[in-house]
Amino acid sequence: MSKREAYVEKFKAKLDEWNAEISKMEAKAKGASADSKLKYEEQITEVKSRRDKARDRLKEVREASDDAWEDLKSGADQAWKSVSDAVTEAWSRFK
Repeated sequence: MSKREAYVEKFKAKLDEWNAEISKMEAKAKGASADSKLKYEEQITEVKSRRDKARDRLKEVREASDDAWEDLKSGADQAWKSVSDAVTEAWSRFK
């Protein structure tokens, strides 16, 4: 397995993990009071937006030439961190 393939697989696994976390947040928001529910939904929307950007970066890495993918990797890493931070921050507000 090439470095890029390993990177893509690791990123895809993380996307799956984030999707599971988003599903948990959505379930918790459903049972919340109206005021809390609105706040939760705002957090969920932010996390989904960052996740979508990370998914787009992953697609760019996957489709890039062998020479260009390393350059795109840093942008994908930044997107990855952004989603991780958003998930952590959102969960801290859900608790």
